[in-house]
Amino acid sequence: MRAPAGGAVLDRLGAAAGRGAYLHADPACIDIARKRRALERALGTQVPPELWSELAAWMPRAPSA
Repeated sequence: MRAPAGGAVLDRLGAAAGRGAYLHADPACIDIARKRRALERALGTQVPPELWSELAAWMPRAPSA
């Protein structure tokens, strides 16, 4: 989400004030969004590399077989 003070941050609860954007909980979708700069366009701000790493780490893990 884009914080009211500017900049992009991860809103884990989806309840923070500011402009939000959704991504599928799929690593492939995160990769596509990064390559296409989809979050930057949706949020109207730069998404730092640290946020992409945080998103990848926060994705739900696939259940073990």
